[in-house]
Amino acid sequence: MGFLEDVDTSNLPNIKEYYKGKTIFITGGSGFMGKVLVEKLLYSCSNLDRIYLLLRTKKGVKPEDRLKELYASECFSRLKKDKPGVFESKVYFIAGDCSEIGLGMSEEDRTLIVNRAHIFFHVAASVRFDDPLKVAVNLNLRGTKEVIELAKETRNLEVLVHVSTSYANTNRASIDEVVYPPHANWRDTLDVCNSMDDTTLKYLTPKYLGELPNTYVFTKQLAEHVVYEQRGKLPIIIMRPSIVISSVSEPIPGWIENLNGPVGLLIASGLGILRSVYSDPDLVADYMPVDVAIKMFIVGAWLRGSKKIEPTDDVEVYHCSTSHMKTMTLGEIIDHGKEIIREVPLDKMMWISDGGITKSRLVHYMKVIILHLLPALLVDFLLSLSGKPPLLVKLQRRIYSANIALNYYLTQQWKFVNNNILQLREKIRIEDKREFFYEMETIDRLQYFKNGCIAGKVFILKEKMEDLPKAKKNWKRFFYLDLTLKFLFYTAVIWFVYSRDILPSLCQWTYNFLLGE
Repeated sequence: MGFLEDVDTSNLPNIKEYYKGKTIFITGGSGFMGKVLVEKLLYSCSNLDRIYLLLRTKKGVKPEDRLKELYASECFSRLKKDKPGVFESKVYFIAGDCSEIGLGMSEEDRTLIVNRAHIFFHVAASVRFDDPLKVAVNLNLRGTKEVIELAKETRNLEVLVHVSTSYANTNRASIDEVVYPPHANWRDTLDVCNSMDDTTLKYLTPKYLGELPNTYVFTKQLAEHVVYEQRGKLPIIIMRPSIVISSVSEPIPGWIENLNGPVGLLIASGLGILRSVYSDPDLVADYMPVDVAIKMFIVGAWLRGSKKIEPTDDVEVYHCSTSHMKTMTLGEIIDHGKEIIREVPLDKMMWISDGGITKSRLVHYMKVIILHLLPALLVDFLLSLSGKPPLLVKLQRRIYSANIALNYYLTQQWKFVNNNILQLREKIRIEDKREFFYEMETIDRLQYFKNGCIAGKVFILKEKMEDLPKAKKNWKRFFYLDLTLKFLFYTAVIWFVYSRDILPSLCQWTYNFLLGE
């Protein structure tokens, strides 16, 4: 049985006390969620001993240089201001790679983790939906296996937090906080990917995935079973975040570093390059602010780590989702976006924001051709004439590909039961609630998305808020220009219909048809 229902936190150390003196090992610490996790641990649990980040050489940049780049991120601006020197004195890198055997670590570094670490956060994953099966398997599946093997050797391990995804079981409409039967044997899957050539594997992948939509979901689902086999042996919890997006308040209101999720849609719409999304406006969107999810991780690790593992203990699963907390429809998000873009227009806007959601595939494709492709071709032609490289068609192609990749998630509805995550927050002690209590119910949604758009404007598009008055004037010019062009277009259509006697002829045909003549 699990421990969540029966554990008494009155006799446990509070969260800050628990993390005091602890050594933490993190994979995926350079990613979006990883950065926020590192920052929050250092800011709110500054008395921890140290954090080791598994970092690989990437695009020719060595791990030590990547660590410097990591700290240069705006994500750590609060930490630099309020607690200078904490990152430099407590964060170290371990050279390695989750896709390699033994995590690509040296024997010396492996011995270091085995002897010193108390807490593991396994956050690293390939989140691309279109990765070849072998690539996804090596990082998401074998990477998890190698983390488990390291955890087995670790002498003082108190908890391992495995970060999965709420979408690991999308073949079900209602998904509970349990580990469902696997869609394949994870050991066989590793053997197949290691023994089969890429071409053959490519053709076999659709059949191998079965009813799961892509290699990401498939490998994350199997990775949970690598973890689940250690129930009663290792102190493990599984965290399943839904679509993680900009922060509510920490480390910065609206903090974001990518254009995934609704903020990306709003930014693209604000630039005037996204005019249509194929989805259902009444579809309930399950998005999770990154700082809320990270609090869940930290609290979950505290509760599991404060209790010794027993042979009867299960692996607790937590849905970091907004079900039963506060939900929104895609239509509501778009409505908020249109209001926000008027208040915070973008400097680099190419046209007025007038995007929308349609359930009609035909209407969507017509809009893509008329409102996406044709303007992109025109702009690129003008750029070529002026001696500048064309860019908009390429950008529209990326937007179209992203829309196709997300189509599965934008046209279906799932219910993520999150009783465990709600019960977990009730275990938080009074002295910890100010810094670690999480909720969605009281968030001002309009202000939340406004902060996200501002952060996207500042941190991703590198625009300055002091230029906002100029951007608003520019928005007005585009607004009236768009209005004028629409008026001229519809006037031309009406004139064409009237001048060719199309409307009278159509009315006469309809009249005769109704009379049966």
